[in-house]
Amino acid sequence: MRDLDLILQAYEASGGDPDLLKNDRVARLVISGNEVIGLNEIQGISMQAEPLEDGVRVRLEVAPGVQIPQPVHLCFGVIPESGVQRIVSDFDIGDGADVAFTAHCTFPNALEVRHVMDGTITVGAGAHMRYHETHYHGETGGVVVEPLARVQVGEGGSYTSTFSLSEGRAGKVAFQYEVDVAEQGSAELNARVMGYGDDEVLVRETIRLNGVGARGLAKSRIALRENARGEVYGTTEGNAAGTRGHIDCIEIVRDEAIANAVPVVRVTDPQAQVTHEAAIGTVDKKELETLLARGLTEEQAVDVIVRGMLEG
Repeated sequence: MRDLDLILQAYEASGGDPDLLKNDRVARLVISGNEVIGLNEIQGISMQAEPLEDGVRVRLEVAPGVQIPQPVHLCFGVIPESGVQRIVSDFDIGDGADVAFTAHCTFPNALEVRHVMDGTITVGAGAHMRYHETHYHGETGGVVVEPLARVQVGEGGSYTSTFSLSEGRAGKVAFQYEVDVAEQGSAELNARVMGYGDDEVLVRETIRLNGVGARGLAKSRIALRENARGEVYGTTEGNAAGTRGHIDCIEIVRDEAIANAVPVVRVTDPQAQVTHEAAIGTVDKKELETLLARGLTEEQAVDVIVRGMLEG
């Protein structure tokens, strides 16, 4: 119970509603270190969790045609100051199903914690999956986080993911997603990270639009200050007729922070279209002046602009 109470406190600090992790009408999975301390299935979704030496192997299946009415809540955390948590996950979203996942990863006391999320995701034909992941790493910067995912989106299906880390230190984040999209399918990847101190943020995203009419968007918003470092590598491929892809990257740097952005577009079909835009710089001068005129200090004004960008 003590671990559960601590996880619930950390879950709330990361923006989650702890009451949802107690509601029997909401599907949920709660993992602390390599222990499953909460699991609740509802009709249409099955969850299996197998403890590993350094984490947990998880399989989640949504039956074909099932519409899950409320988001499935996932909570992963490490409460001690040090440790390794490896989550090996397999998501299987059946044809025509519709489901949203809300995941919170919390490491409030971390000094030397490594968290690896190694995911394989299959979204069936005509199915829709949304995955919103929020992180809270505390204030020490002692976390290494490696979210890795390989995603297959079936014909007419859709996959949307959002990775958000805007409270506390980022530590070291190495984000790597690869998505293959079939005919008339779509994929949208969103990464929103704020880093400071000596934080390091690395985002690698690849979307391959392999089927006729497939669509893809990779959108990154990175804010860095002090001595933080950030790199974004975005690749989108148009490999079939009528495919449309776009890479949208904005990085804000302050103080001694350094940012790099490398968008790559690749087209192998003459009827495909892939575009990109990348911008690196400080906050917008006009926005800053407007907020200063309203009585905010410069630090407050910059914070409002940065948080607006991360939430947008």
